[in-house]
Amino acid sequence: MTRRKPWFLPCGVLLLLMASMSSRAMDIEPYVQQAVPNLVGYLQVDTINPPGNESRGVAYLSSLLDQAGIAYESVESAPGRGNLWAKLPGTPDAEGNTLPALVLLHHIDVVPANAAHWSVDPLSGEQVDGYIYGRGAIDTKGLGIVQLQAFLALAASQQPLNRDVWYMATADEEAGGFFGAGWLVENRPNLFANVGYLLNEGGSGRRFEQGVAVMVEVTQKVPLWLRLNASGRPGHGSAPQVTTSVTRLVRGLERVRQTEFPVNVVPAVAAMFEGLAPYQDAGNRSQYAGIAQAANDSSYLLGLRLRNPGAHALLRNTCSITRLTGSSKINVVPAEASAELDCRLLPDQNPEQFLAELSQIINDDQIVIEKIMGFTPATSRTDTPLFRVIAKVAEEQYGAELIPTVAGGFTDSHFFRDLGITSYGYSPFVFAPSEFTGVHGNDERISVDNVTQGVATFYQLLTEFTVRQ
Repeated sequence: MTRRKPWFLPCGVLLLLMASMSSRAMDIEPYVQQAVPNLVGYLQVDTINPPGNESRGVAYLSSLLDQAGIAYESVESAPGRGNLWAKLPGTPDAEGNTLPALVLLHHIDVVPANAAHWSVDPLSGEQVDGYIYGRGAIDTKGLGIVQLQAFLALAASQQPLNRDVWYMATADEEAGGFFGAGWLVENRPNLFANVGYLLNEGGSGRRFEQGVAVMVEVTQKVPLWLRLNASGRPGHGSAPQVTTSVTRLVRGLERVRQTEFPVNVVPAVAAMFEGLAPYQDAGNRSQYAGIAQAANDSSYLLGLRLRNPGAHALLRNTCSITRLTGSSKINVVPAEASAELDCRLLPDQNPEQFLAELSQIINDDQIVIEKIMGFTPATSRTDTPLFRVIAKVAEEQYGAELIPTVAGGFTDSHFFRDLGITSYGYSPFVFAPSEFTGVHGNDERISVDNVTQGVATFYQLLTEFTVRQ
């Protein structure tokens, strides 16, 4: 594997940008060129959650804003849990009005990385064969730097804006966002008083053999994290009992494991599969186009689950058994044993009804279901000016269709959808299937081309949507 530190600007990036912009276009080459070194520096800041230490990331982003002369504010929701925001103010029209504001959001924290399984130091930001490696390269420090570079270029252009544009970096998304986006919504509600739109993680371009599709997340499955607490008589391991807390728990979990929740193809999922149908191989194309009917075929469902478990998970509620706790000693039968479930519900589901059904499945009055975390479902509409601008940019940059999608995982967008803010998962990157495997896995990386082209693409989007005509 060849390692190299230098990088270069992809041929045609600036020509493509200038061809797509009006006479107001400025030279954004310095902002494009600075994106890679700024991302390398950001990846080298340890913000692994737990514990987070996002204030380190705030300090780094603050230094970049200071260099650009951009005012910002920051706050800690708890010691070390930093959040930051900066604003480019809109210019009122003749009647003194501006349009609803746009927020550019990313999260500072990243998930842990086991260095023993990486080919480079996960916090190195090392460049290898045209890729930048590091935990958070895609999720979401890469997006945060691209947003920032486009934001700084927009500020430097001094063009009058039709709305306020916010740059926001938050803590704790990887653990639920309660020290980050959720905390800001609750404790700094004034920040979002005039916000109408938000761009966050959750969607990107994908490169298929048939071409590029740009996917924009408009809703997501709802997390319902649960703990099952089983109780029984404690005792010595040398004298097995008929029933214990552990055997109760194992029996209940096996019932959950064997349960296949009913297929339920919600309209947003059906539209997503239909949009992706032209990019599938011949064996899947017709099934994707008519997924509601194809999902009635148990053989097809099994094959889809084996080939693409993420796509299969969008067709029904799911529960994964992820954590188990029993005795602290091998020879002690514990009075209590517990397990944790990561359940994900489709956005049309009633969580309380699901809990009642799960209790019936477990069928044991000595197992108590405790709710750890749950969110409310919400969907963002696609008949908006911002969605049309994203579609226009996708067509001009890649000749790509824009496909509204449903995320199997969750992001911080739900906090803002609950406020009525139109929130889209969108990043200006195009990934081949192999490039996305490192997210929450080993050797997370993003290409230099994606970073540099991403700045140009995002700047075009910002000017199209926020510059006063």
